Amino acid sequence: MKVIDHIRQAKDTLISFEILPPLKGKTINSIYEHLDPLMEFKPSFINVTYHRSEHVFKKKADGTFDKVEVRKRPGTVGICAAIMNYYHVDAVPHLICGGFNKRETEDALIDLNFIGVDNVLVLRGDAAKNETLFEPDPDGHRYAIDLLKQVVNLNNGIYLEEDILDGFRTKFSIGVAGYPEKHFEAPNMNSDLDYLKEKVDAGSDYIVTQMFFDNKKYFEFVDKCREKGINIPIIPGLKPVTSKKQLSIIPRTFHVDIPDELSVEIMKCKTDLDVEKVGAEWLLNQSRELKKAGVPVLHYYTLGKARVISNVVKQLL
Repeated sequence: MKVIDHIRQAKDTLISFEILPPLKGKTINSIYEHLDPLMEFKPSFINVTYHRSEHVFKKKADGTFDKVEVRKRPGTVGICAAIMNYYHVDAVPHLICGGFNKRETEDALIDLNFIGVDNVLVLRGDAAKNETLFEPDPDGHRYAIDLLKQVVNLNNGIYLEEDILDGFRTKFSIGVAGYPEKHFEAPNMNSDLDYLKEKVDAGSDYIVTQMFFDNKKYFEFVDKCREKGINIPIIPGLKPVTSKKQLSIIPRTFHVDIPDELSVEIMKCKTDLDVEKVGAEWLLNQSRELKKAGVPVLHYYTLGKARVISNVVKQLL
């Protein structure tokens, strides 16, 4: 079932989760162990992130180095199939530009369609670790909107091979990312919203936001989107703070602010367990306010913290 249909048919705010594929070498059981405590909340869908490959240099016996491509978290397509088969919950794989060319993307979409996936979240993705700025693969997409258009084309039966004249039309519901505090590469919020509007006009069905810790920024973002004529559902993305080091890691990595009130309370904590309690309480209050405001979905970035998320959602419901 499509995410947009879940939203349209809902009578109340829905719950959804986002997970990481396990590191190479681990089994699908690590996914089940992570999700099992969350399934009692009947999530409408589960997002599965995609991670680009990295280039590492391995030293050879003669002292020279080989440049080797490594994907540390493979398995997104297989994980989506496992989630749908094991839990009977819709899976939403992330599609990224980095590390893929157009033909590899088309093949991945065909695979997803074959296993019954109805949804994708389209993202540009991060720059490679050795790059200052994002650079696409040869014959890959530079921008998320170009990747989105490829999905839309496939939904219309348009394949890269021009001799496919009567191609099967896929039916992907397409989500895109939104940034309540502006994408860090955008010169200003207005231009960032213009880019978002282009993706909406090109065929996206809904928006999932980057994490935020101040609900006011989400509400202001929604208002600005509506002023721009962006009228599709905007799903808030939420995450708990669970350690003191995240006070610097989160702003540096995700380019979002942590409110003074929250950071002050966290700095008073003596252990990470204390931080978890503060972070969980903050997340619960965020969730309650957003639910009361009638947001379509509460989307939780679990990122290895299923127990914390479970305790919050249990109190929320």
